[in-house]
Amino acid sequence: MSSDFESYEQDFAVLTAEITGRIGKVPKLVGDDKKQMVANVEKQLEEARELLEQMELEVREIPPQSRGMYSSRMRSYKQEMGKLEADFKRSRIAYSDEVRNELLGDDGNSSENQLIKLREERAHLLDNTERLERSSRRLEAGYQIAVETEQIGQEMLENLSHDREKIQRARERLRETDANLGKSSRILTGMLRRIIQNRILIVVLAVIIIFTTMMAIYFSVRGR
Repeated sequence: MSSDFESYEQDFAVLTAEITGRIGKVPKLVGDDKKQMVANVEKQLEEARELLEQMELEVREIPPQSRGMYSSRMRSYKQEMGKLEADFKRSRIAYSDEVRNELLGDDGNSSENQLIKLREERAHLLDNTERLERSSRRLEAGYQIAVETEQIGQEMLENLSHDREKIQRARERLRETDANLGKSSRILTGMLRRIIQNRILIVVLAVIIIFTTMMAIYFSVRGR
């Protein structure tokens, strides 16, 4: 599972490097070349988002005890993705301003103040958008941590339940062992009692035999 994640990591690193290079080229291009470059960057950004989704799915499949390191790397990649999107938005704003100046021509010079105001408003909107995105990322990270914590808690409860079942089975085996030991003890006690009784009987029989023999010898001698 981690090998798939690392493969996605390599693809993401190569793709973000290409995106960074192309974003830097956008302000330097003109006309159709610039339009094509913007379209290419948009396509690559979408591919990068899909890679992040795949990586996040892989992280969810990793065991909780090993997931922390990968989750930290995912947060770093999401921050990098947010920075790329912000840089691309800035380059597109510059691109939009340039297109508008080309369309306005000489009239654009007379409305320079309006253009400056528009740029300021766009920059303000961009800042607000970035703040919203950062807040969204923080909320998402908090939600992910909560989900991971819940998963760990569930696994701990399952482990505790399994341990409880093992303890109960062990107690049952101990009870069965105690019962078997009690039966064995009673059997051994009965066997010992019978052995003692048999030995006593043998001793009594031996005494009787000896006494009878001695009496027979005595009367035999006396009769002579």
